[in-house]
Order: sequence, then C-alpha cells, then structure tokens
Amino acid sequence: MAEFAGTPTGQGRRIAVVASRFNESITKKLVDGALDALTRHGVAYDDIDLVWVPGAWELPAAARVLLASERYHALVAVGAVIRGETSHFDFVAGESARGLAQANAEFDMPVAFGVLTCDTMAQAEARAGGDHGNKGWDAAVAALEMADLVDRLTVADEG
Repeated sequence: MAEFAGTPTGQGRRIAVVASRFNESITKKLVDGALDALTRHGVAYDDIDLVWVPGAWELPAAARVLLASERYHALVAVGAVIRGETSHFDFVAGESARGLAQANAEFDMPVAFGVLTCDTMAQAEARAGGDHGNKGWDAAVAALEMADLVDRLTVADEG
C-alpha cells in the first residue's frame, strides 16, 4: 500500500490570490491572512500575485485566466457573500463556488476556496480573523498542501 499526503511548503512556488472587493472590510482581512500564511510557509513575496475583482461572482472568471497562464502552482480565492433580504445571495454564493470548482477540475491546478458564505456580518467577521480564525489563512495553507500533494502524486505516477 502506498499512502500520500502533502505538506504546506511554499519554497519555490508561485501562488495567485484572487480576491473580491465586495465586503472589502472582510475580504481585506482574508487577503492579509492568506498572504501571511503563504509567506510564513516559505512563498517568496515576489512570487505571489494578488488580483482584485469586483465581487464573488467574478472570482471564477479571473481564476480561469490565471490558471490558463500556467504561471502558478496553486490559486487561493477569497471573498465574502453575506445573506441579504433577497435570493441574490444564493445565486452569487452557489455560482462562485461552482465556477471555482470547475476551474479547479478543468486546469488540474489546486484552487483553494476561501469564500465566506455567511448569514450575518458578525459571522463573517468571526471567520476573518475573529473567534473562528482566518479562513484566508486556512485556504492558503490548503493551497500549499495540495500543490505539494499534486507534485508527489505526479512523481509517483512517473515512477
């Protein structure tokens, strides 16, 4: 039996972070968490590209362009969709997640999902550096772990 697992190592990796400006008081904290995690895990600051898009709806389109460039080992998507009084939340949250999942599958490149889908601003704040940690940090660590796992699986497949 062979067993594989990745470790969140960033040395020598290029990472794209794509972030939604909508709910920027939250997403800025998610970006800060992601950048902190990446650099603390060895990614050189100059090897990180930060791309801002208007909202969570636009995250998949930017992710697809970034992944198609073949410049990156992984992508971290962050944003915050907070439920309002209409069903708009359901469409934006669902399609953002679906679009990022499709990009992940199509390009065989790790795409970490750091998009908050919360009922209230308080819930979002708790997940952007509050009581529930920083989901931008968590997504960045997941992206690095998956990039390492992909490398290990590729080497195992070639052997």
